[in-house]
Amino acid sequence: MARLKAAQFDERLTLVEHLDELRTRIVISLSALAIAVGLCFWQNNLLLELANRPLPDDQLPITLSPTEPFMTTFTVSATAGLLIALPVILYQAAAFVLPALSRAERRTVIPFVVAIPFLFIAGVVFAYYVLMPVAVSFLLSFNETQFGIEVRARDYYGFLTLSLLAIGLLFQIPIVILALARLGIVTPEALAKNRRYFILAIAVIAALVTSPDPASMILTMIPIYLLFEGSIVLARMFGRPREAFEDEPDIGSTDAATSEQG
Repeated sequence: MARLKAAQFDERLTLVEHLDELRTRIVISLSALAIAVGLCFWQNNLLLELANRPLPDDQLPITLSPTEPFMTTFTVSATAGLLIALPVILYQAAAFVLPALSRAERRTVIPFVVAIPFLFIAGVVFAYYVLMPVAVSFLLSFNETQFGIEVRARDYYGFLTLSLLAIGLLFQIPIVILALARLGIVTPEALAKNRRYFILAIAVIAALVTSPDPASMILTMIPIYLLFEGSIVLARMFGRPREAFEDEPDIGSTDAATSEQG
């Protein structure tokens, strides 16, 4: 029988019940992904129109093989469907893992889980509306008098989706820094002291994940650096090491111990 309700911290489940819950959550995640991909493929004209907007002068990408239009459209639809289904997938993963944590540990982890999709969406929006128009315009206009410039659909959409995903992942920097601070691996003081090394790392990463033009690199560095500085502030405010929570009594365990003594 399918199990949808999340287990409680002090609830004991058999191996079969754990596997049944895992199977149910995998089926739900795959169903959400399939529905999202199907909707995106159904509205692929709108999706491709949005993807083509960064191209200058209403230019349309070209295809060079009979199968390329279908395969490219499906790839773009699958990527967009994954982005749409991501909150459902993250919730199912969290609902399966969180019952293994105490209430004190859950209070530490849940804000991170909630913030991940919001920061990812913020990175994708920034890349689409700010970064991509500048990068595409520079790359297609560079030395344009010496080339007959055409944009191949497969290459352009691959470049677009890779850039959106990369910037979305880079916007997870506050989550990573806060998690490391909570675990006691780094301190806000150490981060501030070694700021120049992080600036160098940010510059290298920005050069790797974006187009090679200076404008795109700088546009990528600015929000990432601001996120890094904001992460230091948040680490000073909320970055209490995890060991500090180990001394906090878990409400469920305390109640269970009290009932046993009674």
